[in-house]
Amino acid sequence: MATYRSMLELKIPTRRAASLTGVSRTTANRKPAPPRDQLPVVPQNKLSTAERAGILAALNSPEFVDLAPMQVYTKLLDDGIYLGSLSTFYRVLEENKQVKERRRLAKHPPRAVPELVAAAPGQVFTWDITKLAGPVKGKYFDCYMMVDIHSRFIVGAHVHATESGVLAVEMMKGIFGIHGIPQVVHADRGTSMTTVAALLSDLEVTRSHSRPRVSNDNPYSEALFKTLKYGPEFPERFASVHDAGAFISGFVDWYNHHHQHSGIGFHTPANVHYGHAASVAAERSATLAAARAKHPERFTTTTDPKILALPGPAWINQPQEITEPSAA
Repeated sequence: MATYRSMLELKIPTRRAASLTGVSRTTANRKPAPPRDQLPVVPQNKLSTAERAGILAALNSPEFVDLAPMQVYTKLLDDGIYLGSLSTFYRVLEENKQVKERRRLAKHPPRAVPELVAAAPGQVFTWDITKLAGPVKGKYFDCYMMVDIHSRFIVGAHVHATESGVLAVEMMKGIFGIHGIPQVVHADRGTSMTTVAALLSDLEVTRSHSRPRVSNDNPYSEALFKTLKYGPEFPERFASVHDAGAFISGFVDWYNHHHQHSGIGFHTPANVHYGHAASVAAERSATLAAARAKHPERFTTTTDPKILALPGPAWINQPQEITEPSAA
């Protein structure tokens, strides 16, 4: 290092001196650390302990405790008082772990996670409302749709010009009259969903609601609407509410009686809902058994494919005690 410095005194460039002496220029130019026994120099502008305590006392005083540090700083200046800079105010608060929201705020308890299980049809219905584009921009029709989560069977679907809790109540009365009263009705927290509370209470039906802004709490209705709107025949707009109703009626018939749903072993929702899925599964197994007997070399197993298995319990937010895998 001494050789390097002597070369610098001889006006030799630093790059050349570093190359000749093998010393890194970064290391050579680094400011040497003070001796360990030498106390660090206290900045002249540092506030004393008493002054910092005075700032904290002012911030926590009844007059200023609910104000932001910037407001306290300016109010003190208005009163002709200067205790320190605004940055110092924040540093003092940070030292005392008080850099946070100083006002009293409402604290909302966390929403309970809905955990629902349906082991058979008719136990849990879920419903929602989706918008259907009308004949002109800004005009929409409302499609009310309710589905049984175990069978995926659409138990009711209506199209109206507006969203109304009264219409939702009428729809539910009709559905319950045909398909029976379920144990639970699940929905999100829309206005119409809360309007039906009196009806469900009178029928002793348990009400279940999704958490705010959590679409996964109503997966069956959301998936059903995607199947509806992403289909190749879904129009860009409907000419009238009657056209929309006719389209939804045709969709419900196809979905319930012809759509082989992957979540229920590729059975139709109607077969599962009305108890015909077991006989269909038996016929499929017999067909596969005959094929195995005729060409055993083409099969590596004697069991049916898992995709054809009969549906197990359906659930929303699988409870801890449910260990059997199921399609949700």
